Amino acid sequence: MVVVIVIGILAATIIPKFIGVTHDAKVATAKSNIADLDAALERYNVHMDSYPSTEEGLKVLVEKPSNDDGKWRGPYIKLLRPDPWGHPYQYKYPGTHHATGPDLWARDPDKASGSEGVEIGNW
Repeated sequence: MVVVIVIGILAATIIPKFIGVTHDAKVATAKSNIADLDAALERYNVHMDSYPSTEEGLKVLVEKPSNDDGKWRGPYIKLLRPDPWGHPYQYKYPGTHHATGPDLWARDPDKASGSEGVEIGNW
């Protein structure tokens, strides 16, 4: 019985520390993925002479757009993955934070700021 109580006390003190580590890893992954997507968007811009529209979104990094004109040299990324929380990355061009470029972000639902979460973006 004493052993079970000691294990329970140890678990109660150790488990909360791992919860923060998981969140930090997800945030770091989101920042890294956003940097990779941002670099792919820059390559797309060099080839196509413009960024994808908000309507085209990030899918043009893996699929040839309908207005190609033979300039598309993709795919620019192998796979368009969701953010670490399972949601698609958000994209807007022209951006609000970048007047001459696109905004790219993920929402961190673990850090609620309103109901949508805190934004992790390329700004």
